[in-house]
Amino acid sequence: MELYCLSFAHNEMIPTKYTCDGEGISPPLKWEGVPPETKSFALIMDDPDAPSGDFVHWVIFSIPAESDFLEEDIETAGELPSGMKQGKNSGGRLGYTPPCPPSGTHRYFFKLYALNAEIKLKVGISKQDLLNAMQGHILDSAEMIGRYQRS
Repeated sequence: MELYCLSFAHNEMIPTKYTCDGEGISPPLKWEGVPPETKSFALIMDDPDAPSGDFVHWVIFSIPAESDFLEEDIETAGELPSGMKQGKNSGGRLGYTPPCPPSGTHRYFFKLYALNAEIKLKVGISKQDLLNAMQGHILDSAEMIGRYQRS
């Protein structure tokens, strides 16, 4: 499985538009090479370079199996019209929180999981809750990294 962003390449700088210095909206993500038995997807975005350790920027799950992308600017509601649900980020809010590193260049890992089940969890879960629920259900995964440094 392969994951990529339509606005920046793997290991490249994230455009300001998707950060706290710009509009702070979620970037458009696309994937391919999905296992045929996939029942749903989940995505986690985090920053392992944060001063306090891993900072979770986005937890989104119950992404329909027939999807092959997440559009730009996903609203920060807990449950979306498509049935997708969002967990809490490290800032304690639902949905995407944009990169805003206090110093230096940080790496932002986007990890997509193809699952053989629908994850039946409530809105507002943590990254760890999702990882626990996905255990034994991951068919494949893909990862891409974006980098950002404030000017």
